[in-house]
Amino acid sequence: MASSHGSSPVPRAGPGGIYRKERDTPPARCRSARSLPDVCPTEPTGGGRGLCDGPSVVAEHDRWTVYSSKVNLPAALNDPRLAKRESDFFTKTWGLDFAETEVMPSFYLPNITREHFGPYLQETAQKERIHERCKTICPNKDDVDAASSVDANHEKSRAELEQVPKIFMRPEFALEDSATFSSVLPWSHFNSAAGKSSRDVASSKLLQEKLSHYLDVVEVSIARQISLRSDAFFHAMSSQHELQDRLQETQRAVAVLRGRTAAIDGIMCRGPLQALRTALTRNNCARLHNKLKLMAAVHQTQPTVQLLLSTSEFVGALELISTTKEVLQQELQGIHSFRHLGSQLCELEKLIDKMMVEDFSMYARSDLNRSLRDEPLVQEKERLESLVFGLLRQRKLDFLDIYCDEMILAAKSIVSLCVAENVLNIEDIDTEVVTKLADQMRLMTFPQLFELLKNIFESFLLFLQRIKATLSVIKGVVLEVLSSNQRLRLLEAGAGSDPEAPRGPSLPQGEAELAYLTHEGLFISDALNQAQQQAAREHSPPGGSGAQQSRAEAPGGDSAREQSFVSAETTMPSDPELNRVINNLQELLHTASDVSHDRCVKVLAARAKDGSLERLSSAEFVCLSRAVEAFVGDTEELCSRRSVSLRGALQSQANRFVHRFHDERKTKLSLLMDNERWKQADVPAEFQDLVNSMADGRISLPERKIPGPEDRKPADFLLVNGQKYAVVGTVLLLIRIFLEYCQCVNDIPSIATDMLTRLSDLLKHFNSRTCQLVLGAGALQVVGLKTITTKNLALASRCLQLVVHYIPVIRGHFETKLQPKQYSVLRHFDHITKDYNDHVAEISAKLVAIMDSLFEKVLSKYEVKAPMPSACFRNVCKQMAKMHEAICELLPEEQTQMLFLRINASFKAHLKRQLARLGVVNDGGPQHGLVGVDVAFYTENVQVLKSLDQLDLHMAEIWEQKR
Repeated sequence: MASSHGSSPVPRAGPGGIYRKERDTPPARCRSARSLPDVCPTEPTGGGRGLCDGPSVVAEHDRWTVYSSKVNLPAALNDPRLAKRESDFFTKTWGLDFAETEVMPSFYLPNITREHFGPYLQETAQKERIHERCKTICPNKDDVDAASSVDANHEKSRAELEQVPKIFMRPEFALEDSATFSSVLPWSHFNSAAGKSSRDVASSKLLQEKLSHYLDVVEVSIARQISLRSDAFFHAMSSQHELQDRLQETQRAVAVLRGRTAAIDGIMCRGPLQALRTALTRNNCARLHNKLKLMAAVHQTQPTVQLLLSTSEFVGALELISTTKEVLQQELQGIHSFRHLGSQLCELEKLIDKMMVEDFSMYARSDLNRSLRDEPLVQEKERLESLVFGLLRQRKLDFLDIYCDEMILAAKSIVSLCVAENVLNIEDIDTEVVTKLADQMRLMTFPQLFELLKNIFESFLLFLQRIKATLSVIKGVVLEVLSSNQRLRLLEAGAGSDPEAPRGPSLPQGEAELAYLTHEGLFISDALNQAQQQAAREHSPPGGSGAQQSRAEAPGGDSAREQSFVSAETTMPSDPELNRVINNLQELLHTASDVSHDRCVKVLAARAKDGSLERLSSAEFVCLSRAVEAFVGDTEELCSRRSVSLRGALQSQANRFVHRFHDERKTKLSLLMDNERWKQADVPAEFQDLVNSMADGRISLPERKIPGPEDRKPADFLLVNGQKYAVVGTVLLLIRIFLEYCQCVNDIPSIATDMLTRLSDLLKHFNSRTCQLVLGAGALQVVGLKTITTKNLALASRCLQLVVHYIPVIRGHFETKLQPKQYSVLRHFDHITKDYNDHVAEISAKLVAIMDSLFEKVLSKYEVKAPMPSACFRNVCKQMAKMHEAICELLPEEQTQMLFLRINASFKAHLKRQLARLGVVNDGGPQHGLVGVDVAFYTENVQVLKSLDQLDLHMAEIWEQKR
């Protein structure tokens, strides 16, 4: 629209001090008029400048005339492509292609919705309904007239347009089509063979008039439509004039603005902009200088890393690589000369990872395989801490698996080394002939094997102590990293909650970058301290420079380590991962304990393969069990782990030992009983002492005494709590046997349940075998006894009573060794006690039965006649005296009295039956007197026996009661 070619480039001051541009005199020749953008949306604008044709606030615009328009006004107003007439045609904001643009809503006006009019609509709803009802009932007259006129005109135009044939209204109407042309202009009427006649001329005139009529109808309809839109046309014209006036005002305002802008540009903008441009150039040069120094420092990264790796400073090398990668990504991104440095650093970091893993593996191997008695427990502690910190920094959290593998290999070598050392001291084993360790261990005697086991146990305890010390160092590093992470989080939380807190002087950007790397090869902390000192000298007053410098030089080795934690905070594992590492350390210690126990189990298994451990004596097995229990207890205290493998192997071996132990004792007891002649045996003094110690509460085997001349002679009876027991030799050995069982339980508490079951079986076996040999008369065939006498029966009963006396003692001893949930097995003793008491009762009944059969045989021949006392009663008293003589020294008085009361009851029953058969009654007659003499003789002979003088025989019960 406007051009700036005619304006002067130099502004000149006018009246009032306002700078204005002088206008050049237009040339005399006619200039080609520039056109406005086309009003039609789809036509091209015709101008070649495009968007550059917009108004300029600096250049002067050309004046627009009507000749600049390319489309006439009627065509613009009657554009058939527009859906409706637009009232603001000349005043709206046009786009480049005259497309309608959406006006952005104002931010200062609220968004009005229908809800804002809700109260008003509710108030006027009733009135509106009444108004609409009134309009329906009586419409407005003007509206009715206007509507009727419009309808009449519309009907008239429709009737006129209907006169026009439909073919002219079709969309596909085209005179180029021969069929359409023939239907509109039938030339067949004009091209007849006879030539043109007057009729044809009339027809052509008629056709011409008809077509002219159709044209008039259409033009009248078009004119009517134009007349209906005349208001819009005049409104557009008035808008056009108003638009021209506003454009003129705008042109004048733009000219004033252009002049003022040119003055501001020359006076206020060019100088300050030049100063800013110079400052920006200086800053860019400073930044470029810093970048170049930073590039020089980065260029020295790889040699510095190689130097650090040569001294095994893995943490420093990783720190330098991480910082360099961060600088490359943030500060030197896009530098062409460093395009391969990032990948090289990544490869170098991977190489360091492999080196650290290999170095840690070598450290673990050398530490675990060195002599167990070397000091200190942890070798090269600083090297271990550095390796662990580097591995944690690289998130190589599986380094404990490497240590675990090396630990297992070291545990295997410990066993091999101990066996080899012990075999060298044994001359009976030729290592050139017997090469396998298991075979060498089987050739050892028990003392040699026991010495080997003690050596292995001691070695494994030292091995576990070393592992625990090493894991404690690793745990200390992990805890230090964990506490450092927590302190960093607390500092970040404090800084976030107090943003106004005073901070130290910020370093310039170049110096902050140099705090990471310097081209002289300085470490990070040194470069950072130099940058801080320089910043402190710049910001501090002259008098305080010394204090600032002294504070800058204060940090030592501890601060350097803290800085290494801080710089690695983004690469260190998270707190859950560190806690998982701590748990894995404890699990690794438990694994070490389990591995040690497993290797010891394999040693025992190799020795027990030929059954040699089962053939150990009880004392040897007790020594082995105590050594194993001591080792297990030490490892539990050291590792806080209850390992079950070694205890399980010992328990399995103990079960085999118990089985063999029980079989040996049971076989021994069976042999003793098969050779027992059931005669009263003398009681050696050692057995009396054994019983006395049991009475004092010591349920264990006493130590063997060296026989001397002052030893006591054997006694006839065994004294238990002041009561005499006549026993056979088998029972004495049985007491010693069940004391051996109790002693094994004392030494090996884990076999208490199994040992109780076996002891119950042994007691049952003794009871049943006694019953077979005595009551069942098995001793007649086994030993060759002629008969089972009453003395044998009384002796067997007394032996059984002695065992019954000690069953509660044994039960109480086992109860102290059992867990409360195992008390149910104690019911075996109740069953055994009942069986023994039943057996004793059966023996007593057998004694009574013997006398009962005698009474029946003798009294069946009894006759009441002189002389008195009769031979029958003499025989009975003789047999009673023999019975008393046989048992009085074996059974206590109470049992003897109870037994003779039962015998007396049997005698009275048989005598009463015989008297009833003989018809002798208590009538004071001669026969009654004779019977009384025999009964008096019987009573006198019975009461004269030892301990039976006070026995009331109740002989009056032999007579039938009178009715």
